[in-house]
Amino acid sequence: MTANSAGHRDDTALRRFNRTAEIATTDVIRTYSTSFGLATRLLGKRHRQHVRNIYAMVRIADEIVDGVAAEAGLDVAAQSAALDSYIAETHRSMRSGYSSDLILHAFARTARECGIGEDLTQPFFDSMRADIEEDAGFAAYDIDAHAAYVYGSAEVVGLMCLQVFLRGVERTPEEIETLRHGARQLGAAFQNVNFLRDLADDTDRLHRGYLGGTARLTDADRDAWVATVFRQLSDARATIPLLPKDARAAVRSALALFAALTRRVSQTPADVLYRRRVRVPDPIKAALATRAVLTTAMERDR
Repeated sequence: MTANSAGHRDDTALRRFNRTAEIATTDVIRTYSTSFGLATRLLGKRHRQHVRNIYAMVRIADEIVDGVAAEAGLDVAAQSAALDSYIAETHRSMRSGYSSDLILHAFARTARECGIGEDLTQPFFDSMRADIEEDAGFAAYDIDAHAAYVYGSAEVVGLMCLQVFLRGVERTPEEIETLRHGARQLGAAFQNVNFLRDLADDTDRLHRGYLGGTARLTDADRDAWVATVFRQLSDARATIPLLPKDARAAVRSALALFAALTRRVSQTPADVLYRRRVRVPDPIKAALATRAVLTTAMERDR
């Protein structure tokens, strides 16, 4: 075998492995989230796979701490060890550009190409670790703990996606700061409304009170959180025109979906939220996505 043929063979093998890794991350988002799966299909081709790679990495970590490992028979110490291993492999693969874990291999390629560093991944993993550390009893998050958890579990994910959208794009430092604020607010809004819609599961199965205290939320508490979410969505909506055009329809669609979800939550008694999960019907999701595409099509490029 000549040196040239060996190099060609290695390159072909790596491309095949890269494609397989991307298929794996696409399957993760298809399996776990129809809403985000729909939104990613609205992204420009240069963004689409990168965002799927980010979603898959964070989804697997979330599953480690949200019941999969426990259902597989791992005790708290073993769950913590599994998360430790996942964190170490994530950061090692980000440095090397390769992992035998298909999901982390895909994420590492995205992280290296888009400039995602441990300053974003470590806060995410810190929030995931908090879920394990609090597993022994009911975890009640006060205001400060809530803010720290939401930053790590959701806001930094928004910042990771923003790194994808802005690569190769010129924006002023002021515009970048505005976009960073919007990305954080959108991530926080998504997380907070998910806390509201998942009250039953978080309380009964996971024994966590992300929205403060051990007391059950009242309708007034629900209204206060709904108002917070709408403020966060409004802040995020104002920054959409600063995004590259090939990212706007997807972000606009996701924002519209969660606004619709928040409206449904606002109309659901708090007591009912503890019994069932609120969702947006698929035909409404499709209509919101179509509207987002049409709105974006009429805008100019930036």
